[in-house]
This record gives sequence, structure tokens and C-alpha cells, in this order.
Amino acid sequence: MLEVRDVHKAFDGFQAVAGVSLALARGEIAAIIGPNGAGKTTLFNLVTGHLRPDAGAVFLAGREITGLPPHRVCRLGLGRSFQRTNIFPRLTVFQNVQAAFLSHRGRGLDLLSHVEHLYRDETEALLASLGLLERAGELGAFLSHGAQKQLELGIALASEPKLLLLDEPTAGMSATETHETIRLISRIARERGLTLLFTEHDMDVVFSIAQRITVLHQGRVIAEGVPAAVRGDPEVRRVYLGERR
Repeated sequence: MLEVRDVHKAFDGFQAVAGVSLALARGEIAAIIGPNGAGKTTLFNLVTGHLRPDAGAVFLAGREITGLPPHRVCRLGLGRSFQRTNIFPRLTVFQNVQAAFLSHRGRGLDLLSHVEHLYRDETEALLASLGLLERAGELGAFLSHGAQKQLELGIALASEPKLLLLDEPTAGMSATETHETIRLISRIARERGLTLLFTEHDMDVVFSIAQRITVLHQGRVIAEGVPAAVRGDPEVRRVYLGERR
């Protein structure tokens, strides 16, 4: 579903991503971990078109998407959430998700139709799957942080992605919200047959749902494999998990 080939990105001489390669099979759930500044978010930005790599290539379902703008990458089947919650705070929960359906299906600039009646069934079904249907009339700004992250997930899912990238989906959540969010993400990925790639600092989250883990350090891959192998890797334990040799 996703192939990243030897991508590089530097900022003012600082090599943020220094030759990263990875591949995701269709339906796989994979995580990228690493210390702050390891290059995780930069790598996401290179994959989604928010940044153009200095070298290397990115392929989505066999098609090269290197350097395509984010809206084109989205239309090809790649959805994304961000570290900072990215919703419309002055719109209701329903309107947030409905707006995403309108945009994805080419009706975002339709000034002649009564858009409030469009995609109502699809919006309600998606909100129900997220546990947000009873809050459909609430303004996004008044939701808890955890509920806003759920809403952001709904906005991403409305673009009907094949591959979903989540950048620290549980950041800032309480333990209860984290547990509920991980259960939700796992269920949604399974029900929709999504390929999922996420970054996360909470190792309990990572090891609970990731089938494979890639570890970045100073812009390079230092380990990759199934969770048990990564957990036991001496270099990972030294540079990320905080243990000395």
C-alpha cells in the first residue's frame, strides 16, 4: 500500500530525514517511534505532500506520489490526522464531517445546492461508528480534547482513505481517553480494512496495536520489526527506551 524509498529532507543544513525507507502491506497496522526530533512528523509530511523530499520517492498503491500537493494525495486514498487537533471549531460535529464529505465528493464549491441536505445518511453513519452521533449538534470547540481527536478521525475517514496516517493520536489524552481511542482506532481499521501508520510516544499504545514498528533516530531507521523484536533491540533500548548498555 505504501512504499517510501530512501527519502531525504534537510532544513538549513540540518538533516531531518536521512535516507528512510519503509513499506506497508495492505491492511497492516504499523507504528513509527523515536525520540523528539527523530524525524517522524517530517517523514509524515514528506509522505502526504506537505513537504517535498530532497531525494527519494514515495509510492501509494504502486503509484508515485512524490511531491504531489496534499489535496491530490488525499484524493488518491491517503488520509491524515495531525499532532494538533485540526477541526472546524465554529461548526457542529455534524457539519465538520459533512463538510469533509462535501469536499471529498467534489461539492465543496457548489453554491447552488442546499448543502445541508447532502450526505446526511453518510455523515450520521460515520458519526455513529465513532460514538459521536448523540453529540452531532454540539460545536466542535466545546468538545473535550479526546472527543475533538475522535472528530478529527471522522473528518479523515470521510475522505474514504485506503491508507490512514495518524500523528500522535492520543497526545494530551487522559488514560481513559487513550484506552477508548485505541480501541476505536483498532475497530475502525479492522472494519474498514484500512492500512494504518501512526506515530506515538505512549509505548503501551504502540505495543498494544502495532503489528510492526519502525524506530527512527536522528532521521535514520535504527530498527524495524515485530514489537517483540523491537522491544528487545539493544540500540532501541539505549537511544529511546532510556536504558544503558
